Parts: sequence; C-alpha cells; structure tokens
Amino acid sequence: MKKILVCSVLMICLQTGFSQQNIQKKIQTQLIMAENGSIVDLEEGTFTFSSSLSMEDKKNIIIRGKGMDKTILSFKGQTEGAEGLRVSNGENITIENMTLQDSKGDLIKTMNVKGITFRNVKVEWTGEPSEKNGGYGLYPVQCQEVMIDNCVAIGASDAGIYVGQSKNIEVKNSKAYHNVAGIEIENSLYASVHDCESYENTGGILVFDLPDLVQKKGGFCKVFNNHIHDNNFPNFAPKGNIVASVPDGTGILLLAANNVEIFENKIINNKSIGTGIISYFMTEKPNNDKEYYPYPTAISIHDNDYQRQNTRPTGRGRMGLMFRFKLKFGKDVPHILYDGIIDPQTLDAQGNTLADKKICVKNNKNQSFVNIDAEHDFKGISRDVSKHDCTLEAIKLVRNEK
Repeated sequence: MKKILVCSVLMICLQTGFSQQNIQKKIQTQLIMAENGSIVDLEEGTFTFSSSLSMEDKKNIIIRGKGMDKTILSFKGQTEGAEGLRVSNGENITIENMTLQDSKGDLIKTMNVKGITFRNVKVEWTGEPSEKNGGYGLYPVQCQEVMIDNCVAIGASDAGIYVGQSKNIEVKNSKAYHNVAGIEIENSLYASVHDCESYENTGGILVFDLPDLVQKKGGFCKVFNNHIHDNNFPNFAPKGNIVASVPDGTGILLLAANNVEIFENKIINNKSIGTGIISYFMTEKPNNDKEYYPYPTAISIHDNDYQRQNTRPTGRGRMGLMFRFKLKFGKDVPHILYDGIIDPQTLDAQGNTLADKKICVKNNKNQSFVNIDAEHDFKGISRDVSKHDCTLEAIKLVRNEK
C-alpha cells in the first residue's frame, strides 16, 4: 500500500514537472513564432519557469494575460537566464494583465523598443526585501515612447519602476512599495510621473543623471499629483549600487538632474528628506566621463503639500552621519534640502545664477528649506529661501521625437 502511495505521489510530481516544462516551451514558442500585429494570449493560472522568456525583432505585438493576479508567471528557483521576460529590438509592444514574480535578475526588461506599454502589470519579489532580489521590476532601457499605466512594483533591490536612457515617457496611476527606490527616471528625456503612489520604499521617486552611460544627459521631467509618503524603509541595495547611498526617509531625490518640475504632490512623513536636490559630488564617487554634467540646474519645486511627523532623520549611512555631526537639525528637519554646490559657468558677472539655471522653490504648503553649503564643508548652512523665490517656465514635454 505504501509503495502504491509513493508511486502515485511520484507520478503526480513528474506530471506536474512535465506540465510546467510544456507550458514554458509553449509560451516561449508563442513569443518566437508570433507574427507582427498578433496577440500572445496567456492563460489564467500560476505557471513556474526555470529559465527566462524572451522576444525580439517584433512589431505591433500584445502579450496579454487574463488579469493582474490571475495570470502569474513565477521564476522562483530559476536556473537559466536572469530576467523573467526580456523584449528587445521591437516596435509597438504591449505587455498587460499579468503578474511576474521572483526572477533572479530584472523581472521585465525591454531594450531598444520604440513604443513600449506596460498596463495592469504587477512585478514582485514575494519574500522579505533582500539585496538578493533582482534590481528592477519594470525596466525599459534605451526605449522610446514608454507608457507605464496602472502597474505595481514590490521588492526590487534597486528600483521597482525604472526608466533609463529613454525618451518620451509617461508613468501614471501606478504603485511602488517595499523597493529601495519606488520609481526612478535615469538619464532620460521628456518624462512625466503623475497620479502614482510611492510608499514604504527607501526613496519614493528619484530623478538621476549618472556618468558612463550611452545617453549622457536627461532632463525635461515633470513629477506631479503623486502621493509620496512614509518612505522610511531601511536601504537593502547591494553595496556599491548608486541607490545604496539613498537615505531611508527620502521622498523625492534629484541627483545632477536638469530641467525638472516638481508640483502638486503630497509629500508626507518621509523622515529624512522631503525633496533633495544634490550634485554628483555628494556621492563621493569618481567621475571620468568628460561629457557628464554633475550639477543640478533649472529645478522648480512649487505648490506641493509637505507634512512630516516630529521625528529625527535617519541615523544610518553617510547621510545619517551628516545629520548627526554636520547638519544637526534634531527633529526640525527642513522639507527641502539643497546641497548648494553650483556650477561656476551658470553664474553671471555679479555672481548670480542665470535666470534659466536657477533652483526655484515657491508656494509649497508647510514649506521649509535648507542650503547645506556642502561645497564649503557645511560652514554656511542657511534656511533662507529668499534667493530661490523664483519661477521657471513650465516644462514642456515633446512627443514623437525622432
């Protein structure tokens, strides 16, 4: 009787294994054989994969599940490849109505795609947040016409929703939590992030320009009408990653960003920095890229609602040391922090910042500001915002740029 029972269990396990292998083979074949203009329909259910799925050189394809949390592609225990799904060298690709989980690396990476839409997609690492989790949930890089709508990202050890080195981007109606960075726009042009909720990350929304990348300079980014709150999660990025230096308690962080407009957001209970404006020099990392511009310029922060509890900022990491020994704000942490490091080339003969390069802070609810004068070893720390009481022209986004 015991032998029969063991054999039955073994047969069920073998059948399940073969079934999963067949499903993986079936879906990968669909992606390979899909004709331009077709729909790849995925069934309802939870399906486990041992290797990455991929599609390349396709046009006008929809990859469609039966719904977020109805079609679930799990890469837990993945043995081959790094990404969950990789799409490259395509045009007008839509990925919608599904959940991807637990890949070794990035969950969905799209590269060199002109016209990529993620709609109703969840990407998550289901265990405790860990540096062993993949870096990015949604990861379009070197793409054009990027749309991310009604998506959810959880557990990324870098950024849950990340757009890098891309042009013409819209991220909307989406949620990100328990990531190191909730939403990140990096070295990208003409981006808008709006009507999103980013919470319980280390940092809520990041706009970064970094050296040594193919697309050298981003800019013209609008971040508006978002709820960015309680981003006090301990940083779990692998050591050496640029986001490993993001202090827990960060709402919005602009690093060497240019032409960025932050407005009409609710920036609530981020204990360390409501909005930070810093140069690349603050990272203390080397820069050998002669084409890289390390300063933030043309930043407009206006009409946001800032609130925070009366609590101390982070005590962890380099920023924690700065708060303890240099800045010494105690519990009275200003909502908006500027490092004060200025490009001399942006000053006129009188030493004033050129009108179109200014950092402008205006009309924010509960507004408080500090220039920490990092360039002069924090000797001239000032809470006087009057030099930044200015207005820049609203950012205009360019669509369908060639």
